[in-house]
Amino acid sequence: MSGWMWLRIGAMSGFLAVAAGAFGAHGLDGKIEPRRLANFDTAATYQMYHALALLAVGLLAASGRSGMAVTVAGWGFLVGTLIFSGSLYALALTGERRLGMITPFGGLAFLVGWAALAVAAKGAGPGSP
Repeated sequence: MSGWMWLRIGAMSGFLAVAAGAFGAHGLDGKIEPRRLANFDTAATYQMYHALALLAVGLLAASGRSGMAVTVAGWGFLVGTLIFSGSLYALALTGERRLGMITPFGGLAFLVGWAALAVAAKGAGPGSP
């Protein structure tokens, strides 16, 4: 996927994270139990962190640092957001605790993404080969 596509995906994910955070703070406050609201907030927070990470992936790829590590990082962050944040959003909205069983797989995808981003960024910067 091109750097520009990762930038677009990161921007859209950031937009959705802000919208979800606002919905949680204004639309759900007092309507669901505090623990579920905290889960929703965690989902929005992690989505925003990883939207920013997707922007970093896009910038690396757009600057010519594309390769397997950049691709793995992007997909790790995207899949992690869908599974981690998605399962927490669903858990908060439905109260179905079994949904929390898949959340760690999203966390694992995030870890893969961060490790791959570190590899992709190796040697990046002024004066680097």
